Amino acid sequence: AELIENKMVPANQEVYFAKQIRENANRLLNLINDIIRLSELDHTKIHSDFVSLHLLEEAKEVCSTLQINAQKKNVSLVCYGSDEVILSNKELLKELISNLVQNAIQYNNENGKVVVHIYNENGAVLSVKDNGIGIPKNVQNRVFERFYRVDKSRSRQTGGTGLGLAIVKHIVEIHDAHIELISEEGKGCEIIVRF
Repeated sequence: AELIENKMVPANQEVYFAKQIRENANRLLNLINDIIRLSELDHTKIHSDFVSLHLLEEAKEVCSTLQINAQKKNVSLVCYGSDEVILSNKELLKELISNLVQNAIQYNNENGKVVVHIYNENGAVLSVKDNGIGIPKNVQNRVFERFYRVDKSRSRQTGGTGLGLAIVKHIVEIHDAHIELISEEGKGCEIIVRF
């Protein structure tokens, strides 16, 4: 920005510099928003806002919203399952599903697939499965840490902050639920939340 301001950028490079400024500003804004969100989750008692929600209905709504993102990456997005009712905060539940589905889309391959499946196995279960790049075994225990990113270069390209799965983990804990990761590098990833 200073280079442009001081007229040190050739006219044919101004668009490139403007794009870089915008992309980095968006990355910073996403990071700030995620940090604020984690801080809110750290200090808020939300259990009192829990109501009965239909998990499949909420998942379908999130998937419908993210369908455009999937199409941009040529990724098919499917949501199906049984009508399971859970006690939850609607905003938190949508945020949890959205973060998982967005990750499955972002870290997928061209012509990949994301499947969101709701079922009952001694309680309601949410599964988000993709056939994307997968997560190496040696770092799987770290993916829910704040600011941890498996592929830092790819995360920068997709705008990742390294906080999405930390937010997911926090929301899972607020629900007294359990989260499980099943993945193999190059063969995709499945994240299962048991309510």
